[in-house]
Amino acid sequence: MTGPGRLVLIESRAAGHSPRVLAALAAAARGRAVVVLLGGTDHDTAAAITTTGAWLADRPAGPAARVFWAAARATGRLAAAAIRVTRGRRLPRAARRLPHQVTLLARCLAEAAHLATARTVLGDERPAAVVVLTASEALHHSAARLGGLAHLRFVHEVSTGPAGWLRRLDRPGGPAVRVLCPTDGVRVDVAANAPRLAARVRAFAVLGPEAPPGERERETARAVFGIPPDEQAVALVGGWWPHKDIPTVAAALGKVNRPLHLLVAGHPLDAALLGEIQAIGQVRLHLIARRAEEAEIRAVYAAADLAVVARRPGVAKESGLVTDAVRHQVPLLASDHDRALTQALAGSGWARLFTTGDPADLARALDAAHLNPARRPTAADARALGLPTAAQQAEFLTDAYSRLTGDGDLTR
Repeated sequence: MTGPGRLVLIESRAAGHSPRVLAALAAAARGRAVVVLLGGTDHDTAAAITTTGAWLADRPAGPAARVFWAAARATGRLAAAAIRVTRGRRLPRAARRLPHQVTLLARCLAEAAHLATARTVLGDERPAAVVVLTASEALHHSAARLGGLAHLRFVHEVSTGPAGWLRRLDRPGGPAVRVLCPTDGVRVDVAANAPRLAARVRAFAVLGPEAPPGERERETARAVFGIPPDEQAVALVGGWWPHKDIPTVAAALGKVNRPLHLLVAGHPLDAALLGEIQAIGQVRLHLIARRAEEAEIRAVYAAADLAVVARRPGVAKESGLVTDAVRHQVPLLASDHDRALTQALAGSGWARLFTTGDPADLARALDAAHLNPARRPTAADARALGLPTAAQQAEFLTDAYSRLTGDGDLTR
């Protein structure tokens, strides 16, 4: 990253994205990053951040940040309680939506606390960029106004929309804010919620400086997992969230009539589905049932012949697992759930597609990949997908923030 000022990276949600991108961006700032993670983080993530020379702020700084953080935690507890009370009940639509509106308020207050903390840490120093890495899908202007800091915000998905009364509260006019959407599908959803807000498409995932696993590393990883050279190993990485179609994967595995190794790493997982997979005689399950460390994820991909991405129809959010496959140079088997992703992968030579929600088609694709393996992806394939390096992303964020704030006035 070039130019004066600090790169401020904010992760305001505990269930945010992989710390790999956060650490890579902090490293690209070359000792001039400020990372705000209120409430703290795990030891490995903290070490990865501080090793880059970044300033890690894990507690609210300043009276405003402390008030917003306390309010965010209280509002979050209220939202969780309301969701528990209303779950499964037949209620009017307004009553069903209310807990989710409270959730949006809690996220806004948490973002405000992080922004206010960053403002205190910066003092009179002008930042190179301020970026919320996992931002809420609503109340964009309110977060900026309360936090007192212009910023860029990555919105990864839109799962709920603000009610009319909440939308009216989110009036423009405070510090400048711009939304970055990893896919055009997300941008369309954001525009529906906030039509007057500037939003553009920009990949969130980045390529780090680390080299992909070599052949010796792959052989070692397979030996550690106990995978014979002639048996297929499939990586299924990440938590089993509702937008992922794990039941189709489980059903497909039951249709494969040969030994197959399934490497599962992530959290949360579905115990019932895990039980179904473990009961399949020809499948040997290798399980890391928690949020895996980067070294463990690398070992999983090093041992794998291919990675599987299975999602529900119409899911248009960015898949970090596709990036994982590219940077670890592992062939990909993906569902055709998203038209844009399908177009990007079709005919690539390193990725193959199967019909969303069709276990038989996935089983056939697994057999075809075993008999006729796809080539490994290269750096050219990463460029074709539009994936920047961490350094390129830091430069983009710096430039975008400079354009957003104009003369550098943080209250603009």
